[in-house]
This record gives sequence, structure tokens and C-alpha cells, in this order.
Amino acid sequence: MSAAVRREIPVRLGPRSYSVRVGAGLLDEAGALIERLAEGGRCILVTDTNVDRIYGDRVADALGDPCRITIEAGEQSKTLATVERIYDAALSAGVERDAVVVALGGGVVGDVAGFAAATLLRGVRVVMIPTTLLAQVDSSVGGKTGVNRPQGKNLVGAFHQPSLVLADPLALETLPDREYRAGLAEVVKTAVILDGALFDLLESRVAAILKRDPELLTDVVARCVELKAMVVERDEREGGLRRILNYGHTIGHAIEQATEYRRYLHGEAVAMGMVAAARISARLGAASAAEAQRLTRLLEQFGLDTEIPADLDDDILERAMMHDKKSVGGRIAFVANEGIGRCRQEMIEAERLRAWMRGQG
Repeated sequence: MSAAVRREIPVRLGPRSYSVRVGAGLLDEAGALIERLAEGGRCILVTDTNVDRIYGDRVADALGDPCRITIEAGEQSKTLATVERIYDAALSAGVERDAVVVALGGGVVGDVAGFAAATLLRGVRVVMIPTTLLAQVDSSVGGKTGVNRPQGKNLVGAFHQPSLVLADPLALETLPDREYRAGLAEVVKTAVILDGALFDLLESRVAAILKRDPELLTDVVARCVELKAMVVERDEREGGLRRILNYGHTIGHAIEQATEYRRYLHGEAVAMGMVAAARISARLGAASAAEAQRLTRLLEQFGLDTEIPADLDDDILERAMMHDKKSVGGRIAFVANEGIGRCRQEMIEAERLRAWMRGQG
């Protein structure tokens, strides 16, 4: 996995195919690349208050005269009300079906703007410019869009593939340390379920990764995108295989919901969920306790908490897991890692998962 200045990863989905470009300096080229794609269609630039302060004017100037919409930063904006704001601004600006939504920001911006693009005028194109590590390696690729509901996370949405993804590792230099570390959880997730060699690399280059070395990050992001593209190409709409990408997420989402999306960033909750999942995997005989400890150690080296807080109510966590989109008849779809670099899916009773989650039973 040698360093590369630029990488281009195709996501092959027939007429919905697109490229993910990864490399330093792509943010400065976004205007020209999107202009060729838009072919005269109006751009709708969606970003959040944090990203807008750093990159908003720069990208807006490159796009010419976009319809510009800035939402509040944070998971609390992942609602239908935010989507309606995008609808109203775009329709008031007179956009037509040749419009292109440009999602500039992290996972919340991508999910909300993508859902708006999927449904505005019955569907317009969307370009993802992810500015967080989590979005670069995961949420910007694969076409999942949506919003949260009181009953759970991502329960309303649509599959809507982007037309282009531009991931610039230099954008990560301005990312707050906490958000960067949270994004590393998704990198580790990809490695532990799909690529033992990537996991080895992460273990051996902890210091360089924490220093945000752009060449190393280009390779790491590109490899994560390659692995996700491989899964998405085989299962675009999460009918089976794609569910493995939810490793650690069933418990992680429950932690987020139990804390009203205010206490932890998504990646922080997923880190706790992954460690619980690894220990449950050991109980199932899919992995060893030593491998669970190896995962725990790497996450801790990246500065992430690995234990589910004792003050979280198990009844609330169980109800949240039961509202997960992949639960069926009192059983929860669970992804177990088979060692480091492989995984399998299991259906586990909610009560058993609840007990195992806390190391009981």
C-alpha cells in the first residue's frame, strides 16, 4: 500500500456507476470537476455552520452562483425539517431537474443533502465533498441517505448514489481532534471486518496517522473506499452482504439514541459498539479474546473510549436495538468478526445480546 498523490476508485453499478477521487488538492479542483458534470445545471451547495466558516466561500466561488444552504452542525440537524429547508430554498431559487446538489461536509450533511437530492423534483444528482474522515471512508460512498426519527437512527431515507465523490485528505487538517479520532473508528471497522493487512498497517503507523500524514491518509482512505465499493457493488441495497458494514453499529446506534445524540460523536459510539461486538464474537467462537483485546488496544491508541458507560440504562439500549432496521421477530442482526479481517452475520435474541453486551450471561 504505497503512498500515492491521487487515487480514483470506480464504484461499478451499471448506469449508476461513479468514481471516488482521493488526493490532496481536490478541493481546489472541485469547481471545474463539478462544472463539467453539471453541464449548465444549477448547483445547490449544502454545508453546515462549521464547514461553511472554513470552506464555504471557497467552494461557492468555485461553483459560480450556487443556491447556498447552511444547516446547523451536528446530529440534531438530521431531521425532516432540515430536508424541508433544503427543498424550500432550492425551489424558491427556481432549480430544475438538471440541478446538482453539492454536499460539502461530514456525514450529517451528506445524509441530509443526499436525501433531499433523492426526493427533490423526484430526484436530482448529488456530488459528495466529504470533509471529515468518517465521511471520506464511509458515509459518502454507497448511496445511503436519510434522517433520524425519535424511534431510532436513519429510519427514513433512500438509496441515491452520488455522481461523484471528491475526498481531499488536506481537508482533514482543519478537523477538530475529537472528530478526527472519531472518524478513525470507521477506518478500524473496515479493517477488522475486511482487511487484516490494513489493520496491521494501522497498528504500525499510529503516530503518523494521528499526525494526519496526507500521503498515508490518501492510501488509507482509498483502501477503505475500495473495500466499501466491493461490498456495495455486490449488494447495493443492503439485502445481505452489505449489512456487514454495520459491525459495531447496532450497539453504537443504541448508545447514540440513549444519549439523545448529544453525548458522543457517531464514531465514538461505534468504537464502544465494536469492542462489545468483538467480545461477543469471542463468546460465539468466531474470534479469540486476544483478538478482541488487540482491537481494544488499537482504538485506545487512537484516543477512543472502549467501554459502554455504566450509567446507560440497559432497557433503553435494548429498545433502541430492537428498533434497528435489521431486527426481525425479537432477534437482532449481529455482525461478528472472525479474527481480524473477516466477519460473518448472526441473528441473536435481543435479551441475550443485551446480557452479552455487558459481559454477562
